[in-house]
Amino acid sequence: MKSTRKGSWLVYALILLFIISLPINTILMEVFEASNDNWKHIKETVLQDYILNSLILTLGVSFGSLLLGIPTAWLTAVCSFPFKRTIVLLLILPMAMPAYIIAYTYTGIFDFAGPVQSYIRNYMGWDYGDYFFPEVRSIGGAIVMFSLVLYPYVYLLARTTFLNQSANVIEISRLLNTGPWKSFLRVAFPLARPAIFVGLSLVLMETLADYGTVSYFGVTVFTTGIFKTWFGLGDYSTAAKMAAILLIFVFVLIVGERYSRKRIKYYNLIGTRTRFSEYKLKNREIFIVFLTCSFPILFGFLIPMMQLLVWAYTAWNNVLNDGFISLIYNSVLLATFASIISLLVSFSVNYCQRIIPTYIMILIVRFISIGYALPGTIIAIGIIIPLAFIDHKIDEFLGTYLRMSFGLIFSGSLFAVQLAYLVRFLSISVNTIESGLEKIRPNMDKASQILGISSERTFIRIHLPILKVSILTSILLVFVDVIKELPATLILRPFDFNTLAVKAYELASDERLIDASIPSVIIVFVGLLPLIIINNSINNFQDSRQKIYNN
Repeated sequence: MKSTRKGSWLVYALILLFIISLPINTILMEVFEASNDNWKHIKETVLQDYILNSLILTLGVSFGSLLLGIPTAWLTAVCSFPFKRTIVLLLILPMAMPAYIIAYTYTGIFDFAGPVQSYIRNYMGWDYGDYFFPEVRSIGGAIVMFSLVLYPYVYLLARTTFLNQSANVIEISRLLNTGPWKSFLRVAFPLARPAIFVGLSLVLMETLADYGTVSYFGVTVFTTGIFKTWFGLGDYSTAAKMAAILLIFVFVLIVGERYSRKRIKYYNLIGTRTRFSEYKLKNREIFIVFLTCSFPILFGFLIPMMQLLVWAYTAWNNVLNDGFISLIYNSVLLATFASIISLLVSFSVNYCQRIIPTYIMILIVRFISIGYALPGTIIAIGIIIPLAFIDHKIDEFLGTYLRMSFGLIFSGSLFAVQLAYLVRFLSISVNTIESGLEKIRPNMDKASQILGISSERTFIRIHLPILKVSILTSILLVFVDVIKELPATLILRPFDFNTLAVKAYELASDERLIDASIPSVIIVFVGLLPLIIINNSINNFQDSRQKIYNN
């Protein structure tokens, strides 16, 4: 009976693995299909531009996110200064600002008709062509936008690592008369490099996955090329081949990220004490810290947010109509269903691993969790191709034998959208629920069995109360990510079905920046919710470590 149960769970895990790996398998199969004229033309003309621009973009964003993330992480981790907790919270707020929103916001601020250039011309008496001003809509502008909103990935992981580092090692460096920066360069930074690389990998994954920003700025990278090929030429085979090249970039980052995660555990084993004493700063040093930390806060969140609020106030009466209410309804509906489905599937995945704790099952679960690293464009194309094939076969069968047609049942409905969300965001739920299940020891389940309590009652009376926080966190994180998701929704949404993210992008693309501000403000405010949770978790962690140190 027990072996039969394990076999059922294993079959379920394999079926789920097949579903989650469907986009990757589809893309890889399309690579081996015969090349057509479109692919040959793209290879001879623009493919080199796609590769070169993608490399320039990733290198530039790497430099920018490291420049903003590492110094702020070190200063907030080891230095004591006024309003520190507030600054720690403010430094993660840019994560709530999607890159495509900050892109069109700064375009509205810095373009020719914007307030900055208008003020310069009026003050100096200049006209068009009399002065030089950097072009916002360029690959350089895209690098700045991505760096401003994605550096918190580096900041959070680096800061956590700095807080975790051994007090013995740090304070030995102080005995050698090394200041904060020398201690950072000689001791802290080398120990934190694996964690920093993990954060950087996440930054680059988000950069490669983006479509809204690079499309709005006119930067030719793989995501824009895939969209042009898919919607402009209607050539799914060529689009899949381009997605395969993008997939190579992503897999390199995934391998590097996994390797660095293993090295984090090794580097954090050094030392015995849990916390070092913070550096006491002087007035001049406090000013430098405030200046360093305020730059990303100011340009990554406060300035674009204030501009959005000004625009939103102007457009409030014009936008709030029935159409806008339907946008909110559509977004909330998709996000709610996606978060619930992801939660239920993640429960089953984690219990599969709990019931069958073998190396094969661990590999299956890890591969199931790979979806978050895949760009939405790859997932969308990898899903719509097999679903469209199934729809056409069903339609042919019904037309032949029943003289009727139902159209696109799967590929033209919200089913495809929800499947893409499941593949993309399942890893968030799996990891969140897994961290909660680690608190439930196997002996607790055995004790309930001895007492004659069924597995269902054990789950309701023991597991659910312990997992309550993990469940709420999982639902919230997936909900927010679905609200912000753009590329997959753009490709897979049914005709005349819009979400807040899609509408904001469409309005911005039509240069209706003021009208785009309302859905953008809602997206940003929703995105602030998980950041509050993250900040509270970090603060609780720091407080508990400090109590241990004091005792």
